Amino acid sequence: MEESNLTKKELAFIIGQGEGQFIEFKEKAEKSLSREIVAFSNSQGGRIFIGITDEGEVKGIKITNKLRSQITDTAKNCDPPITVALSSFEDKVLIVEVPEGGNKPYSNSQGFFVRLGANSQKLSRDEILSFSINEGRKTFDEELNENFTYPDDFDDEKLARYLKEAGLSPELDTPAILINLGVAREIGGKLKFNNAGILFFAREPSKFFLSSKVVCAEYATDEKVDILDRKIYDDGILDNIERAINFVKKHIKVGFEIKGARRKEIPQFPETAYREAVVNAIMHRDYFDKTSDVMVEVFRNRLSIYNPGGLVKWLKPSDFGKISKTRNPIIASLLARTDYVEKMGTGIRRMRDAVAEAGLPDIEFEYHEYAFYARMYREADVPEKFGEKYPEKYPRSPQETGEKTGEKIISVLKEKQDIDIDELLVMLSEMVGSGLVERVGRELVESQIKILLMVIETPRISKREMSEVIGISTTAIDKNIEKLKSLGVLRRVGTATGGHWEVVGE
Repeated sequence: MEESNLTKKELAFIIGQGEGQFIEFKEKAEKSLSREIVAFSNSQGGRIFIGITDEGEVKGIKITNKLRSQITDTAKNCDPPITVALSSFEDKVLIVEVPEGGNKPYSNSQGFFVRLGANSQKLSRDEILSFSINEGRKTFDEELNENFTYPDDFDDEKLARYLKEAGLSPELDTPAILINLGVAREIGGKLKFNNAGILFFAREPSKFFLSSKVVCAEYATDEKVDILDRKIYDDGILDNIERAINFVKKHIKVGFEIKGARRKEIPQFPETAYREAVVNAIMHRDYFDKTSDVMVEVFRNRLSIYNPGGLVKWLKPSDFGKISKTRNPIIASLLARTDYVEKMGTGIRRMRDAVAEAGLPDIEFEYHEYAFYARMYREADVPEKFGEKYPEKYPRSPQETGEKTGEKIISVLKEKQDIDIDELLVMLSEMVGSGLVERVGRELVESQIKILLMVIETPRISKREMSEVIGISTTAIDKNIEKLKSLGVLRRVGTATGGHWEVVGE
């Protein structure tokens, strides 16, 4: 058996991370070892360190030929058999390296298991079937991204911030840290990043995928019409989380309770609840879905947080809030080491406890196949029945209703001429999906986006009316329309006098 090439510093870094998606500690070789081997094989692989306690104390273990044979046989007795690699550290810690299986799903005598964060969870019959159907499709966050170049696209400051947030030592060289975090691999002498690594540590995440954004908005009323403030955050997962939380903190109402000489601030909604909702939305969103963004919306009567993706696979509605399962295991594992995630699997309960303690109604959770919402209301503003028929004064977001957000868009453009181009692109994405924006968004100027917005709302709008709204000449309108036609996003259907405009969304 070979001696591991791990250095003391690398082992200290691994112990500092604690157990996670790719790491398991065991004080001694137990019967549960086969469960961990199966779980890692059914996931992305991992390492089991025998001789280290769950708390990270290196107690050591006597490594004998009998022990090595026992572990090798345990792996081979899985169904189908699994081949593991064994190595030792200073002849007192046995390292069992389990590769990702090429013939999933694997099982032992107790059943089928998968690795979810720091735990190996057993699959039910239905989950096994779903797993088998989806076997071969990697999760978004584990896919290697050939377009990312290290170190050109890498942001050292983001890594430094993450290590500080996670309480990890930066003593190792950067490639070793990234490999041990599970966000990169060395292939052919080059460091290759997976999508999780890009979402956390890229200089420009949107250079690689548009689904990295978080959109925050404050509205003047209970309706999604008059925008008071709007921000688009796209600077890595940690920054997106912090800025979205601060956006809510800044825009919700704050009351005061005065007792004696002290004044106590009472926010409209408890920070624990909306903080957890924001983290969950970003951590569990479906990053394959490019049609919409994570949305954090502050209305006068409610706070709404939208996550593209719906419930994760294998999670029954009846298990919601009781069982922890994640769509993005690497992202979840990275966040679990920070203060943003107090304890995996307890978020829903803590959100509900926080609003109850604040004297507010229970949070409304609504989930569909491709969408998930968390909404918080003041007592006086709760709809009569959650998830069913809402009064007109409680309109839902466009993703909920399936309607376009173009209502009153022309009056908004008339009244508010200082809308920045990012905000206009978000409005356009909400109206036709992000396909168009993804294709040509960077090539569109402000006037062209406004033309598309008006055409979506009023397909028979005239060039003269466009000119009046935007404040440019009809000649300039013609030039912009020709550009939109050349990009393949706008076409005229019918005659010049009796026809209408049509936006090509995808």
